[in-house]
Amino acid sequence: MKRVLILGTGGTIASKKHAQGLRPELEIDELIKLVNIPEGICSIEGYTVMNIDSTNMTPDKWFIIANQIKDNYQGFDGFVITHGTDTMAYTAAALTYIFHNLNKPVIITGSQYPITEFYTDGIQNLTDAIHFAMEDISGVFVCFDGNLIAGTRATKIKTKSYDAFVSVNYPVVANIKHNKVIYDTRVKEQFLKKENNDSLFIRTRYNDRIIVLKLIPGMHTDIFDFVKEHYEGVIIESFGLGGIPNTEQGIAMKINELIEAGIIVVITTQCMEEGVEYGVYEVGSLLPRDKIIIAGDFNIETLVAKTMIAMGNYNTFEEIKEYIETPYTYLPL
Repeated sequence: MKRVLILGTGGTIASKKHAQGLRPELEIDELIKLVNIPEGICSIEGYTVMNIDSTNMTPDKWFIIANQIKDNYQGFDGFVITHGTDTMAYTAAALTYIFHNLNKPVIITGSQYPITEFYTDGIQNLTDAIHFAMEDISGVFVCFDGNLIAGTRATKIKTKSYDAFVSVNYPVVANIKHNKVIYDTRVKEQFLKKENNDSLFIRTRYNDRIIVLKLIPGMHTDIFDFVKEHYEGVIIESFGLGGIPNTEQGIAMKINELIEAGIIVVITTQCMEEGVEYGVYEVGSLLPRDKIIIAGDFNIETLVAKTMIAMGNYNTFEEIKEYIETPYTYLPL
């Protein structure tokens, strides 16, 4: 019989109503009592790691969660993390890059409404997550509204609806209906457990001195001076396929100043689908290609996590650039 460990981190799923609004306070055993798992299907254990609104999630807490999984790795076949939805995609992406040699499923789930409310989606999401955690797959995933999404491809697009998450530029790995898991055959093999006896390894270094800048028409350039003074990396959400304004405001010039100052510059797009392709238009050829990082088709949550991990584990621009631009999951050791 499979053994599943559920780790609670708070979020709406564990919240109760108060005069000031929802507050996470339910312990994980209170959530487990509500799930619809028939006896004899699996053994479920769990405990609360933290009880926070996911708005308050930080990189150091990613590593607290990761270490809980590492400490319990040999005793369980799969793991479920209950988490608030607002930063769930950041945590899923971060854990993907923090872990090395992960050969078991880590399923992150939550809900749009507290699990004790009659209209909650929490019971079904948690039940689905447990079923996915019993599968012979490996990796970090988001489970929501019956869908299993790769941890580096999940993003939240709705604030209230049950189908809050989508998979960006990648197929949904699987879905579940009536407790039956159905995989997308195009990607299933990539996530199957491997013949791998290597120990789970956790990277402990990251650099959170990064910022995300979204370009807007008529943007003032003094923000780039602030970035140069206070940050070590910047992810720039450009227009369309990678357009950088070449008007009198001098945005391209300011970005070049960041490059010359040794700031890591990552170029992505404001569009959620199809990614950035730098150089298609003249306004997308204003920066030296060998001195910037092109983000490809990853969502912003994944880019933030990947950039933090890369900058914390590599020392040279060339190494950081190769890692971020290469769409592999794990840092080579």
